[in-house]
Amino acid sequence: MGRFVYVECLIRADMGALWERTQRPELHQRWDLRFTDIDYVPRADDGPQHFRYAFRVLPGLVITGDGVTTGDRHDIGGRTSALRFASDHPLSLIRSGSGYWRYVPTDDGVRFITRYGYRPGWGKAVDAMFRPLIGWATAWSFDRLRLWLETGRTPERSLWQALAELCLRTLATAVAVAITPAVIACLIGAAAILLPPLPSTPAARRCRRRPPDRQAAKAPLTHLETP
Repeated sequence: MGRFVYVECLIRADMGALWERTQRPELHQRWDLRFTDIDYVPRADDGPQHFRYAFRVLPGLVITGDGVTTGDRHDIGGRTSALRFASDHPLSLIRSGSGYWRYVPTDDGVRFITRYGYRPGWGKAVDAMFRPLIGWATAWSFDRLRLWLETGRTPERSLWQALAELCLRTLATAVAVAITPAVIACLIGAAAILLPPLPSTPAARRCRRRPPDRQAAKAPLTHLETP
């Protein structure tokens, strides 16, 4: 797992509210595009928290996996939640992995950071196309969470707005191609792609996608047991 996904988002919200919406499975699954369902497994008093996750590809086709997390770990000036995860589903593009969430308080809110690496399920060639997609989905989900905490806009409403905006951009491009000269159609198509989403629409581009320093890039992921 030499390569990894890194996403960082500044969320102007209370630490407790952010922690709740990321640590409670029924809330986490609402904003995270990477999961359809997350369920905690009953835990021992002194043991780590195990969980099961699922992603519904199509009706009747669900990719499942298992994981383990330390949950609450207080650091100097913040919190960390470390985890490992694995899936033996034949269609899973991720075979196993590990990572963490960090919650760093600032004067403007909380820097919410994730870094995780994984072993591809379908080999390096497929992963070369999949890794940018999973990185984008992580960042888009973080911004969706930010909007929920900062504005009260629910994750479900954010998703519908994002889909509506995508449809409008696609329709504008299609109409331009059909009824305008090629140069104008190209300009409209470029604008539809390059113009930033509305402030109330989630956008991966609002999140940092590279570690700010070498120390963050080289930091170990987790030391948890394999699920």
